[in-house]
Amino acid sequence: MPSTFRIPKAPVTGLYGRFLTAYARRTYGQVPDGVHVYFHHKPLLRAVLGFEGKVTRWRELDPHLKSYAQLASAAVIGCSWCLNFGYFLAHDEGLDEAKVREVPRWRESDVFTPLEREVLGYAEAMSVTPPTVTDEMTASLVDQLGAPAVVELTQMVAIENMRSRFNAAVGLQSQGFSDVCELPLAVPSGAVRPA
Repeated sequence: MPSTFRIPKAPVTGLYGRFLTAYARRTYGQVPDGVHVYFHHKPLLRAVLGFEGKVTRWRELDPHLKSYAQLASAAVIGCSWCLNFGYFLAHDEGLDEAKVREVPRWRESDVFTPLEREVLGYAEAMSVTPPTVTDEMTASLVDQLGAPAVVELTQMVAIENMRSRFNAAVGLQSQGFSDVCELPLAVPSGAVRPA
């Protein structure tokens, strides 16, 4: 389903627009729909892209756990664009596709390790309103991953909440990124339950 663009699609023009378009097509095969929304406010777009560039350099948390947590958050919020793009990135990063496609229904799936299940539960607990994170959840993750990794995990889920809520609010839908890698999207089997 194409994006509905609740905020009209801005033309991506000028030197900055040509650079963004060329980079996006080279990196992702197409221009993400969000660029057309953010292009209405170029200073904000530059700030978001600069911040996202810094986020990619964080290394305290295992990248697989990071991807699973972001996908779980996007699934809770219901951002089909974020799930689709997240699957595309996970495929490019060489993650286990059997696990990646099961993230939205991780509670019923048997492909995840106990630690991965805790990370997915934590991401869900952070993403519901109001958040349902407990002291026990956090303490267990700190014991297993260390405080720096849990700080990064928490921030990554918070960032995914920002992305997913923005995209859902402005009407962005699955853009077909995962079609390129032929990774089918999993369908959540029910409502989110507390961990």
